[in-house]
Amino acid sequence: MQLESPPTEKRYDKPEGERRGLLIVHTGDGKGKSTAAFGLALRALGRAHVHGRKVRIFQFMKVPTARFGEHRMFEQIGLPIEGLGDGFSWKSRDLERSAQLARDGWLRAKAAILDGNHFLVVLDEITYPLIYGWLSLDEVLHTLCKRPRDVHVCLTGRRCPSELIEVADTVTEMKLIKHAFQAGIPAQRGIED
Repeated sequence: MQLESPPTEKRYDKPEGERRGLLIVHTGDGKGKSTAAFGLALRALGRAHVHGRKVRIFQFMKVPTARFGEHRMFEQIGLPIEGLGDGFSWKSRDLERSAQLARDGWLRAKAAILDGNHFLVVLDEITYPLIYGWLSLDEVLHTLCKRPRDVHVCLTGRRCPSELIEVADTVTEMKLIKHAFQAGIPAQRGIED
């Protein structure tokens, strides 16, 4: 490790632009895309309540009955999180049903994005139904570009389409460096539900 001196001067100027809703993407093969989006949702919830607005999370691959740790905690604090899917494709018995669930779920998510009542809408794992062809990329792009000016949207998932990355305001790529799974350690409850 190389030591460095802490900065003694601010390294950037404050941006002069206006405040508006951001389009945020968490993508890549590394762990933490959904976790980062959930942290963002918690932060946004603290701000949204002050202004009488909502935060909502839609999970495109989780089943509606999912009861992972985040579901239990978000329920306790009043942060809606909705599973829209049928589980990951290798677990599904009917991929056409999975596709229809994604399309039906998108209609609910789209309504939340466009209604103007939400401060932040998280579209967790939306990249999968997009790259599987279950959702229209053009329709998603159109909705994101036509959303009310002060609505933030965060999208997560691997292999995010370049068209979404291009229109996004902030894109973070989670890079896999090392994962316990590679060493034969299974997912740990409460860490990787």
